[in-house]
Amino acid sequence: MTENPTQLQTTPRHKPLNVLIAGGGVAGLEAAFALRELAADSVHVTLLAANDHYVYRPWSVGEPFTSSHADAYSLAKLATQAGADLVSDTLAEVDPDARRARTAAGAEISYDALLVGVGAQPHAVFEHATNVDDDRMEELLHGLVQDVEGGFVPRLAIVIPAPMPWPLPAYELALMASERAWDMQTDMTITLLTPERSPLEIFGAAASRQFSAMLADRRIEVITSAYCEIPRTQLVIVHPGGRSVPAERIIALPQLRGPELPGLPSDGGGFIPVDEHGRVRRVEHVWAAGDATDFPVKQGGVAAQLAVTAARSIAAEAGVQLEARPFSPVLEGVLMTGGTERYLRHQPASATAAEESVFSEVPRGSHPPKIATRYLEPQLSEARIPAVTS
Repeated sequence: MTENPTQLQTTPRHKPLNVLIAGGGVAGLEAAFALRELAADSVHVTLLAANDHYVYRPWSVGEPFTSSHADAYSLAKLATQAGADLVSDTLAEVDPDARRARTAAGAEISYDALLVGVGAQPHAVFEHATNVDDDRMEELLHGLVQDVEGGFVPRLAIVIPAPMPWPLPAYELALMASERAWDMQTDMTITLLTPERSPLEIFGAAASRQFSAMLADRRIEVITSAYCEIPRTQLVIVHPGGRSVPAERIIALPQLRGPELPGLPSDGGGFIPVDEHGRVRRVEHVWAAGDATDFPVKQGGVAAQLAVTAARSIAAEAGVQLEARPFSPVLEGVLMTGGTERYLRHQPASATAAEESVFSEVPRGSHPPKIATRYLEPQLSEARIPAVTS
């Protein structure tokens, strides 16, 4: 049930809490709309973002197969809908003692509360592979799809590096390539190499078993607990053990690096450590959400849930009396297969509920979102930028 801010008790303040949200991705936008819903006039929100649009990227992996595309939405429109001021710039440094943020352009913005949702940066790991970049999927993989259709790729290897990014795109590429080869009646061996102990284990044991059976049915080999190097073209070496996996084409997901923002703590990967309410550890009046944090699962729906947790904490800071809800994410995903999509869900066991692990077909005519959000999703249709067609 959506909470009605008019029904929430507030502690009177002389002026609204000045909230700065850095980042125009799913975490920042979800936080902005959550604050509008939860805190209303108790906060004044400024959204700091470099781009003029929000791109919904999870479907981009299907672009080379012409099965989907990434939609774009006007950030200016979304900010207006959220009741936020939009500043076109990026966060460069934080001075927590002075409660000031410095931007890349040299501006200084004061805040009462800062929420950092700047995301993580993809880093290409392997020199001798095609490294996935969801900004350039069609450009990078169009040639691969043509070669698959022509029967010129007898062996395809897809590598998920460690530390592991969000793994679904690797499996989607494997499944869609397998389906395309089947449609064209060409022979192709696909090997997917992953540091996971079982395919998509983050969705729970039941879902992983069902998914493993689907991969076996598609004759996609999965090498688990695999830590890979690619010393030269057309060769993957798997550790431990040193197994060689030859392949005419090798596709690799990128690693992610945290923002490592001056003024804020970070771990060895540059990610911002947060507590169960999204507060940045050892720093006052600063929260973080999304891929920039040290939470290990880097996925939009998880980012949105952490953003809502942080927004609730900020709303409480503004005087809104809300029940404290520590971050306890439910993982949801939609898997493209080249045929019928699959819906995945995992809710860990708790004191009041058993574990839920779901892997099921998406019913015909149903279109669940790739990124499940509570507050942002209903706002997107009004801000959509029409696709340009040639």
